[in-house]
Amino acid sequence: MNLNYEFFIAKRIIKAKQYKSSVSATIIKIAIAAIAIGIIMMMVAIATGMGLQKTIQEKVAAFNGHIQISNFDNNDSEVSLMPVDSNQEFYPNFTQVSGVNHIQAVATKAGIIRTEKTFEGVLAKGVGKDYNWTAFEDFLKEGRFPNVSEKRENREVLISAYLARRLELKLGDTFKTLFLKENTSEIPNERTFEIVGIYDSGFQKFDANVLLVDIRHIQRMNKWKNGEVGNFEVFIDDFDAIQTKDDEIYNVIPPSLDTQSVISKFPFIFEWISLFDVNIFLIIGIIIIVGGINMITALLVLILDRTPMIGILKSLGSSNWSIRKIFLYNAAYLIGIGLLWGNVLGIGFIWAQHTFGFLKFPNPEQYHTSIIPTDIEVWQILALNVGTLVLCVLMLLIPSYIITKISPVKAIKFQ
Repeated sequence: MNLNYEFFIAKRIIKAKQYKSSVSATIIKIAIAAIAIGIIMMMVAIATGMGLQKTIQEKVAAFNGHIQISNFDNNDSEVSLMPVDSNQEFYPNFTQVSGVNHIQAVATKAGIIRTEKTFEGVLAKGVGKDYNWTAFEDFLKEGRFPNVSEKRENREVLISAYLARRLELKLGDTFKTLFLKENTSEIPNERTFEIVGIYDSGFQKFDANVLLVDIRHIQRMNKWKNGEVGNFEVFIDDFDAIQTKDDEIYNVIPPSLDTQSVISKFPFIFEWISLFDVNIFLIIGIIIIVGGINMITALLVLILDRTPMIGILKSLGSSNWSIRKIFLYNAAYLIGIGLLWGNVLGIGFIWAQHTFGFLKFPNPEQYHTSIIPTDIEVWQILALNVGTLVLCVLMLLIPSYIITKISPVKAIKFQ
């Protein structure tokens, strides 16, 4: 039997107005629906898993950069202990390594915010005119960013909504912060700051501690020389290449400096989000198996429904494999219908969630974001569709073997 004839017979099966029983029609519709629901669930699993990974990566990088350059003594500390001279070959333009899009100088110092009612420990992050505020634009809830480009240091500060609530502060309020000196017996440095902006990243690990101030406050309190900073934060284009870029940057900086990626600085966070990949593959595997089982059921029902036709084709000299291919073509067509509806509904749902964010986490502090994020690439959608179609059709090869056991004489008499 040639290929055109096989397609013709398959088309006749597909275009049949009705099956012999309403039960078989219902089962086949259920199988199509199962494929559609399955592809929707797999797309949502990938989109939410990848979206959450990307969101957390971006938030951690917003506060720390992708790679930090500092003195060796600073790597294990949240505060800047030993200064670094900003007069470096790689600063302010890091051209020695490709894929680096920005570098900025910062410094951090621990302090205590004291109000009339309460107090909170904080980590003041000093930033300068080279600081890239783009990453914080989505976090800004009230006010504006501090102006750190003036000739003289100012009192402006960006504080988190979390700290503002705990300290009962609001936009425009001023507060005093005490910074301990290296010699703890000395009187602490005291600075008065004015809140010009309030941010909320949803990442409580950082929101509970970090406030952004003019870097010159920290330079003066630490008695650093002009041009000395705490460390450099490097931002790269491709997060997946962070380990490679970390090694490349380490090889071009002076031997007195060290590098540390955010993955090595916060290993528990990235080990946790790496588990999302395992969950995604597990969900995809389970759904494909379920969808395949539904299609196996539909194929067996279709074979049972078309037993007389199988007998006629065999009596006309058609081979078992030719008849099996007819039913496999039909099954592939039914899978295609399910994939079509699944893609339309799945992509629509992901787009709606990405645009409007109507689904939210009941416990946002656990996932470091309130809105469930989505992110999926075109190639992932294509791979998911092709993989589902191929795997389901392969799963149907075994049950289609039952056609070889059908006797032409008995099949023609079958009612």
